[in-house]
Amino acid sequence: MAPTIRLSPAARSLFDEPLAIAVQGLSPRQQVTLRTSLRDETGELFQACARYQAGDDGELDLARCPALPGGSFSGLEPMGLLWALQPQKPFRRLVKRDVQSPFVLQLEVFEGHGDPPGRLLAQAQHERAFLRDGVRRVPVREGRIRATLFLPPGEDTFPGIIDIHGYTGGLFEQRASLLANHGFATLALAYFKYEDLPQDPTEFHLEYFEEAVNYMLQHPQVKGPGVGLLGYSKGADLSLAMAAFLKNITAVAFLNCPVANTIIPLCYKDKIIPPLPLDEQKVKVIGSNILDCSEVLADPFQAPGNQSLVPLEKAEAQLLFIVGQDDHVVKSEYCATKACKLLQAQGKTNFQILSYPGTGHCLDPPFFPLYPVGKHLIFHKQAIWGGEPKAYSTAQVHAWPQIQAFFNKYL
Repeated sequence: MAPTIRLSPAARSLFDEPLAIAVQGLSPRQQVTLRTSLRDETGELFQACARYQAGDDGELDLARCPALPGGSFSGLEPMGLLWALQPQKPFRRLVKRDVQSPFVLQLEVFEGHGDPPGRLLAQAQHERAFLRDGVRRVPVREGRIRATLFLPPGEDTFPGIIDIHGYTGGLFEQRASLLANHGFATLALAYFKYEDLPQDPTEFHLEYFEEAVNYMLQHPQVKGPGVGLLGYSKGADLSLAMAAFLKNITAVAFLNCPVANTIIPLCYKDKIIPPLPLDEQKVKVIGSNILDCSEVLADPFQAPGNQSLVPLEKAEAQLLFIVGQDDHVVKSEYCATKACKLLQAQGKTNFQILSYPGTGHCLDPPFFPLYPVGKHLIFHKQAIWGGEPKAYSTAQVHAWPQIQAFFNKYL
């Protein structure tokens, strides 16, 4: 009997779902190497491999069989072949640009533990999709808003979430599309460097984000009376400002939030919040010209009369701070802890923190591989973002259902 790869689900799964991988038809205790490969839409190759030994019955089930040392990971890691994917070229991040098509995952089984691998014994393909059947993707061009709305299947009303990305510009749909699979009407909102939005803004206006809130609340399939916000990095500090100054924000989840306005001024009506000061002298250069910018942002709580700190005590929404303890871009754990102490001192209880060791600034949905070094968007050089692959995967798998439970509870 020739070896075969058995997958469950067999042909297609959602990207944030676990995938069960097993190999049948091997010789008893046979040594093999498993390899996964995936190409993104630009043709960039991501790969992971692991060394295994089949059981006495010639079966190899990744849920029961630990990987041996020498591959991308070792130990009992049923999803290791996905979370350990690494780009062939350094500093590339796995991003899904077109969520309407799946990623195609190639799986191969090779004889032995050699490098290069031995004879190919079996191979299979599997699609990792971003849209469940029936989820609708609706481009939004209303007034100034440039966004994509994802609606779960059916004609019901759904809890509404606005997903606001970091300071990269453009429109990111991967997180919003995955949330819609779980029953949320999710608006992926662009706010610069996209279509006719400003390419290189000198200030942001909260009125733009207010327009997005109003759009959601007027949508017949968004369950009011308020909406949720999911903000990452710069998108997190914008979400905090929205919660502080705008009406109808019920619940906000922050992914690595600086709790102060950063990078450029934020305007609302006659108010201007200046950006948190940066100290370029505190940039450290490590290794081959990679920056460590973890000390660069001023402490938003120390500067006397600091105008950059968002008045979070004005927020009536429920607040969920999700922080990576190894964040090298923002001191997010410190900021969240300090912010919650301030709220507590004012008798407020509308906050909670989820804190993850071995997790850096980047916090994607489950099974996206770690992106530990990336381009710093102010200094335009490669900088440490932080994190360690296994711990990061554990954080993703834990945080993702927590985010959904939080929005389900409060929306």
